[in-house]
Amino acid sequence: MYAQTAPPPLTTDHDPIASPDGDVAPSAAPTGSVEREAGGQFVLRQNAAEVVLNATVVDQNLQLVENLNKSAFQVYEDGAPQTIVGFRREDIPVSLGILIDSSGSMYNKVDAVRIAALDLIKASNAQDETFIVNFSEEAYIDQDLTSDVSKLRDALNLFHVAGGTAIYDTVIASADYLSQNAKKPKQVLMIITDGDDHDSSANLESTIRRVQDLDGPVVYCIGLLFGDDEDRGSKNHSKKVLQELADQTGGIAFFPKRVEDVDAITQQVAADIRSQYTLSYHSSRPYTQAGYRQIHVDAKVKGMGRLNVRTRSGYFPKVQGSVAAPAGKDPGLQNKQPQ
Repeated sequence: MYAQTAPPPLTTDHDPIASPDGDVAPSAAPTGSVEREAGGQFVLRQNAAEVVLNATVVDQNLQLVENLNKSAFQVYEDGAPQTIVGFRREDIPVSLGILIDSSGSMYNKVDAVRIAALDLIKASNAQDETFIVNFSEEAYIDQDLTSDVSKLRDALNLFHVAGGTAIYDTVIASADYLSQNAKKPKQVLMIITDGDDHDSSANLESTIRRVQDLDGPVVYCIGLLFGDDEDRGSKNHSKKVLQELADQTGGIAFFPKRVEDVDAITQQVAADIRSQYTLSYHSSRPYTQAGYRQIHVDAKVKGMGRLNVRTRSGYFPKVQGSVAAPAGKDPGLQNKQPQ
């Protein structure tokens, strides 16, 4: 599907996002079925042979459909129907990364973006854990995963705008951070940016491949590509990049006409995340068969008209018995300042 290149080396700030070492194979993110334990907590039961999908369903009017049963869904892998073995439609907590462009061109947009990001956090499940990243030519983590809204609010006010834009490097490093540290069964990244990527060492293809290798997060993108533009070609390229990142991972790309619309979009993202179904199946093909596997999911209910299902486009199978890296900080993540 996509050629893989060495992941980019990223920089260090008070909380750097560590980039994976180029000669080390990516760690497998957790897969398995989501179950509710005594006390109401959701846990992820790992099973290397089980494929887990987070799926959003909308009707012909693009309204969320939240009341479907397992029988409404059909999953296909490389065109072959699969047997659904797990099904949930609860509001399952997520591990969320909010990635905010802090390049110089964001100067007159960043205040509205901070407010919108905080409103997203407030509208999310109270059990979600969130981390905050700002990026220009390099990516910095301003707050590790936490459910403490006050810490996240403080982190959103830490960074200053300057420099260029490195979207690909930031997505790879953030997906890797989630694979090492996330404690929730669902993983999400939300990117807010106003520019094209001219500063990454990775490219779009290697970025998508990295996320797929990790069974990685759903990516939502908000492209602030409005206003006077002397380089329309760059804006068009950025739009295609953000759309592809979202499409390949099961997310949505938004392109508002003004910065004041971002707050409403983040509310829509929060609702989308909380309204997803969780489906799982055992592939009918042996996991020993390498190569990318394409996924398609249909939903049909008599009398409801055409339904559209959005989920990740595919995956690379993991070796049977492989497990995620242990929870906790990657050894490359070091805090120069106490949280």
